[in-house]
Amino acid sequence: MSTATLLDDPQLRARFSELKPPLGNQAAVIEANRCLNCFDAPCTAACPTHIDVPGFIKRIASGNLRGSALRILDANILGASCSRVCPVDVLCEGACVMHRYNREPIEIALLQRHAMDAYHASGEIPEVKPVAAPGLRVACIGGGPASLACAAELRKRGAQTTIIERRALPGGLNTYGVAEYKLRALESLREIEMIRRMGVEFRFGAAVDSAAALEQLEKEFDFIFLGVGLGAMQRLGIPGEDLDGVMNALELISAYKTGNLTELHGTVVVVGAGNTAIDAANAAKRLGAEIVYLLYRRGESDIGAFDFEYEHAKQEGVQFLWRRRPLAVRKEAHGRLLLETVQVRQTGGALEPVPDSQFTIACDLLVPAIGQSPLTALIQELRSVEVRDGRIVADLATGRTGNPRYYAAGDCVNGGREVVDAVAGGKRAALAILKAAEDAYA
Repeated sequence: MSTATLLDDPQLRARFSELKPPLGNQAAVIEANRCLNCFDAPCTAACPTHIDVPGFIKRIASGNLRGSALRILDANILGASCSRVCPVDVLCEGACVMHRYNREPIEIALLQRHAMDAYHASGEIPEVKPVAAPGLRVACIGGGPASLACAAELRKRGAQTTIIERRALPGGLNTYGVAEYKLRALESLREIEMIRRMGVEFRFGAAVDSAAALEQLEKEFDFIFLGVGLGAMQRLGIPGEDLDGVMNALELISAYKTGNLTELHGTVVVVGAGNTAIDAANAAKRLGAEIVYLLYRRGESDIGAFDFEYEHAKQEGVQFLWRRRPLAVRKEAHGRLLLETVQVRQTGGALEPVPDSQFTIACDLLVPAIGQSPLTALIQELRSVEVRDGRIVADLATGRTGNPRYYAAGDCVNGGREVVDAVAGGKRAALAILKAAEDAYA
């Protein structure tokens, strides 16, 4: 896996410095000793992968970083990534009992990162026990967190697993779509390299987008796992959005993470108010844009982003334009974009334009960030796998679809949630596949 183009420029890396620095050894031990080691562990219950939080923290307190990491990996093979990208404020740390005593919650994410970084630096890989499923062959379509978790769990139990990814690098949004100041692409690829060393095969540049391709996979593999994520970013549906100077949020984030976009100038307008919109707006500021507006059709209390993401954007200098809707975009004589907008107000359940409130914003880059579309190409080829509203229908406890040879998890099933949810779904599907294989051969 070549990573030579991923933010090689030291100055650019400095612009995308991490939001929270890692803990040193002494600080980690002190923080770990604050943990009350609750017997009911609400933090563990709040984690979709149910990491044994008191267990791994207790091992850090005693200086056993390897044991701590192994306890994390037993529940979450992408423990390093999740320690950086999880919304811990509303998951494990949000559930910490310290809140009851008006004290700061245990810094679970930083402690998890501390243990996982030490483990990856050691070069060790989780033990592979080829006993439970010798000869079982499983293809995982898509290289994102759900497929990675599914493949690793299967491999740990002896199955032959192959991840099929259409892009040049694995990791999905972890590699291409998460803001670099949260999760560096190189760190995503580092833990994927661990999975590869466990014996998981990767096939890159392989698009599975036809019935014939699926039929070929069915001949080669016993089961097929679908971890294909979501489709392309949704379009604004306004005149001019195909002009040069319009780039959706995921394209922007991918472009700078892969070194293809190193600076911006002037004014950038991001349309949307979810977490991805916030990431794109913050990135634009760090890439050098003088003014960054985030334009949203509703009010401040209606944004989809987490509160801490919103606060971070304000600290970065992003300016917010509330209750404003884009109407059209066109080029002015000097090449800049002119975004026509209108103020809107809510009447009943509908948003209606306010008379005489049109306003034009001159900008150098327009960034739509209003969510990803449901899958379209692949799912139309999935015979005997039910698709409803653009999502694959699968049992949430097992990932099994209506076709007993197909399992699915992650965004293509849940419509777009957190990385940790995809990991949890991929692992559950792996365990269900192993059970189905055992039943078949019994």
